[in-house]
Amino acid sequence: MAIIAQDRIQAAKQDGVLLLGLNHPPLNTLDHPLRQQLHDALQAAAEDASVQAIVLHGTQGNFSAGADIREFDQPRQAPWAGDLASLIAASGKPVVAALEGVALGGGLELALAAHARVGSASARLGLPEVKLGLLPGGGGTQRLPRLIGAAHALPLILEGRSVDGKAALALGLLDQVCDEAGLLDCAVRKARALCAGNPVSRRDTSSSSEVQAGLAALAAQRQRLAAKPHVLPAQRLLLDCLQAALEQPLKDGLKFERDAFLQCVASAEHKGLAHAFFAERQAGKSPAGQARPRPVQRAGVIGGGTMGAGIAVAMLGAGLDVVLIERDAAALQSGRERIDGIYQRQIKSGRLDAAALDRHLSRLSAATDYAALSTADLVVEAVFEDMDVKTQVFAQLDRVCKPGAILATNTSYLDINQIARSISRPQDVIGLHFFSPANIMKLLEIVVPEQVADDVVATGFALARRLGKVPVRAGVCDGFIGNRILYVYREAANHMMEDGASPYQIDQALERFGYAMGPFRTADLTGGDIGWATRKRKAPTRPPEARYVRVADRLCERGWFGQKTGRGYYLYPERGQRGKPDADVLALIDEERAARGITARAFSDEDIVRRYMAALINEAAKVLDDGIALRPADIDAALVNGYGFPRWRGGPMKYADDAGLAAVLADIESYAKEDAAFWAPAPLLQRLAREGSTFGKLNQPQ
Repeated sequence: MAIIAQDRIQAAKQDGVLLLGLNHPPLNTLDHPLRQQLHDALQAAAEDASVQAIVLHGTQGNFSAGADIREFDQPRQAPWAGDLASLIAASGKPVVAALEGVALGGGLELALAAHARVGSASARLGLPEVKLGLLPGGGGTQRLPRLIGAAHALPLILEGRSVDGKAALALGLLDQVCDEAGLLDCAVRKARALCAGNPVSRRDTSSSSEVQAGLAALAAQRQRLAAKPHVLPAQRLLLDCLQAALEQPLKDGLKFERDAFLQCVASAEHKGLAHAFFAERQAGKSPAGQARPRPVQRAGVIGGGTMGAGIAVAMLGAGLDVVLIERDAAALQSGRERIDGIYQRQIKSGRLDAAALDRHLSRLSAATDYAALSTADLVVEAVFEDMDVKTQVFAQLDRVCKPGAILATNTSYLDINQIARSISRPQDVIGLHFFSPANIMKLLEIVVPEQVADDVVATGFALARRLGKVPVRAGVCDGFIGNRILYVYREAANHMMEDGASPYQIDQALERFGYAMGPFRTADLTGGDIGWATRKRKAPTRPPEARYVRVADRLCERGWFGQKTGRGYYLYPERGQRGKPDADVLALIDEERAARGITARAFSDEDIVRRYMAALINEAAKVLDDGIALRPADIDAALVNGYGFPRWRGGPMKYADDAGLAAVLADIESYAKEDAAFWAPAPLLQRLAREGSTFGKLNQPQ
């Protein structure tokens, strides 16, 4: 029977070896047409006497990134990836998988079912399904532990970690690492060797010692999960699946896995994580239309403080040449020491090796003279948050930078339109708001002032992708998207604290909700002096009727700025500790209540979460109405990636839709009886609630 090439499968023969190429670029996602065509090709190959062996590979540089997750909410269509994996595993003709680029999720599951696997050194292999609240549903939890042992498979599956070809070879996940240019030839040779009777490398059993080691690793992991405030259903079910791989025959284990996979698909956590995934995709689309990014290779960073050092490391890691500018030699030395400190932590954690460090540092230079920026394609200032200081910096940049250089500010709050108007080239000025630590945090707010050129905006989005960031477009206002919303929900927390809830109860309630840290613990981490400076700046424009809680100011007046001073809302007897409640802080709060004539009242944890979220959602709706955010997905992407909103809930707009906008509005209207100014309902929220609509419908293309 002839093998007929179709649009998603390329077929070719080499002396009895059939090459089947997955051809659904760019990532060869396993959508239904591809699965059906591969199924048909494999069945035809089984019936074709001229085919002695099969090589499964990807076209255009990738094997397969796995499932098309858009299909998960649609009626299921056979064959699914598990059917294909079973067909490959049962093949009477050897199947060799040739892996390059990405071999992830369902793509790797196809390879695990093969009789052998070869790959390039740069290939990325992994089962990342847990990041979407899922588990591998095509045999991955059963075949991977049988191949490399459950103890080695556990972190790969539970953390969704990927490994390169060399690491995969060491684990036994690959049989051979080949030169990328000769990968298919290598796979064909392997297939012919299997035909000649050489041992098949696939294992279907584990030794008793491997079983015992696997069971011990699973028991230890169950204990770790039990200590966490929230665990994804997928994480618990993954452990059950791995235990099934150790204790049950493969056929039974595959059925157990499939049932567990379907439970995960139906879970609220999967729906939230999938929403966050698609929100980031939407947010990452540049609003600049077809404008082409300007080329960027040489970058300048002004300011070697915590933020500037992090920005420099992020850029160096992306292959950019970086010039660090500081005001004098001592400040410059401090900046270089901060950069070195970041790199030393990366080396200690194993995320960087000496050779990579040398490559990064070879592209770093430093100067105190702005003339060193004369050839820069892009400059990011990260100096003190003061308008006069920043406009002085931009005056210097206007003088020394070449025509077409992009001039970016990392301001968190200030008016970028004012900065742009202060120089002769406002079209080149943009906001690139990084989040600390800038080399780690994923969010990059791209703040678009009124006169900026489209290609500058396009460059901001291209740079974010190059740096591995999640870009979100923001309009100009005090705080942009994230910090404007943060200010309001932090105020709601302050009000609850003054009205009777302790900062420790508030933190605990929100950490149980899913935040890694509550607002007061976060304030101690970032430093109370930063918020204090912002409050002082805003004081002249604060409405006289607005409620103002003085507790944070009084802590700062005592020099209690948080972790860096050993105390803030919490006590930090030793560096690196999580922090302990402080009786002196509670006494100070009592003093403030007495001064205001406030009688403390009790708040339940549910009360705390509802008020906190109502304030967040209400201000987010105003941000949308004002055009500061283009769509609800942008707010979800920003709050998840920059402000600790629990990713498995999808984002605050998704959470609001799940809670019901009418219910959220009813809470806000109830709270408004206490403070009408603070709790003024957003007109957009009122309209959507009245219409029975959702924020999610605003995300949909018009």
